[in-house]
Amino acid sequence: MPQVNLNWIILLPILAGVAVATQTAINGQLRVIVGSPLVAALISFSVGTLVLITLVLVTRQEIPAISQLSGTAWYKYMGGLLGVFFITSVIVSVQRMSVANLLALVVTGQLVTALLFDHFGALGVKQSSLTLTRALGAIALILGAYLINKK
Repeated sequence: MPQVNLNWIILLPILAGVAVATQTAINGQLRVIVGSPLVAALISFSVGTLVLITLVLVTRQEIPAISQLSGTAWYKYMGGLLGVFFITSVIVSVQRMSVANLLALVVTGQLVTALLFDHFGALGVKQSSLTLTRALGAIALILGAYLINKK
């Protein structure tokens, strides 16, 4: 694996967070225009699919053969389904709460799940035990989510 500058590794997830917050606001407005969270999600995924097809073609990525994919466990194809659930849930929720409130709750769900995945090494992730320090960090973030949502 090529060496990557640590600054980019830290910056990339921050930019992903910026993208998620921006996408949430944009998709909420798209829902208002089209009148349906499912249609808004379909438009969002369609644009994303077109961008991915273009990137795959422009960068000349190798497309795996069906035989390469046939032995893959079924659940490894569920990322798209989870993406549909996430995007549609966010589109529905953003009309009822602020983006900050919504994403604080999303991060809470992500963090608790990530800690469980890490602790047990679930779904092939690197195993990293839940320590007191990690638990305190999670509690601090969850408390932050609570405070952001407090009226």
